[in-house]
Amino acid sequence: MTSQEHDSTGQRPGDHDVLVVGGTGVDTIVRVDELRVPPGDSVFVEPLRDYVGHTGNGVALGWHALGLRTKFIDFLGDDPQGRMVLEHYARQGLDFSHLVSPHGTPRAVNLVDPQGRRFSFYDGRHPADLRLPRDFYLPHLERSAHVHLSIIGHNQDMYEDIHRLGVTSSTDLHDWDGRNPHHRHYALRSDYVFLSAAAIHDRLDTVLRTITDEGRARFVVATDGADGCHLLERGAENIRHFPAVRPERPVVDSNGAGDAFVTAFLHAYFEKRPLEECVLAGSVAGAFVCGSAGTHTEFIDLPGLRAASARAAAGRPGADTCI
Repeated sequence: MTSQEHDSTGQRPGDHDVLVVGGTGVDTIVRVDELRVPPGDSVFVEPLRDYVGHTGNGVALGWHALGLRTKFIDFLGDDPQGRMVLEHYARQGLDFSHLVSPHGTPRAVNLVDPQGRRFSFYDGRHPADLRLPRDFYLPHLERSAHVHLSIIGHNQDMYEDIHRLGVTSSTDLHDWDGRNPHHRHYALRSDYVFLSAAAIHDRLDTVLRTITDEGRARFVVATDGADGCHLLERGAENIRHFPAVRPERPVVDSNGAGDAFVTAFLHAYFEKRPLEECVLAGSVAGAFVCGSAGTHTEFIDLPGLRAASARAAAGRPGADTCI
């Protein structure tokens, strides 16, 4: 999408189409036979691999691959993992600025089974009271048309400036249980909200309506893996369900699928596409990344997204359903 097309959506024009705040680190991928601890005290696994990952990384690189002018800011440790991140972004050509954190670069260990399902152990090493200084983030925010806040805590005080400047905002709550106040802070202050339905299946209606009724969200999307996703627009009577897209490649690793969904969905939304087309784009991008091993190792580009979306639309059954 060109900058001219982006400006025509009514968003604030800026030097950056999108600003991503927080959420980079290093993932260690452990491929296991199943997502449980086997008997005994050790087991042989495939060679362990380290990848630059975490949710902000996936959103930033996903938008970068789709051609948006992307800026990414975060804390980063002065350590081997931090240097790995910086070298990776230099190779990718991603515009990244950071402050050095004395607590080091966040890490995670992700178990991945043969079906591509994963479970992540995230170290969350940044303390709860850590914050990005206003004089660091504000110049980037003032030059951006849209901002995506990862739920990492140190960006949570930015909303006053975001709303004052009229910058649209998005967030991904991941597997929020609908109660945790940390996630709720982001849920009620963002314009576009995404989350996983994993922890709220019995309360889906209540949680989604809480976000739109008590917050400012124009819509909320709950992704549900192979069962597709659920979408609620502000003021709508029904939650709409959309089926999943059949992956065009064998599924080997679901790490990063949610991040890819967010980037492609919002890319289509920035182009003023109907929400049905936004869902399709997100589903196609999410299915695409499941075909590559590791975290955020491959992203769909815009021609690939257009072509795969056309193929998926041609083979998709009729309308969505409502609940």
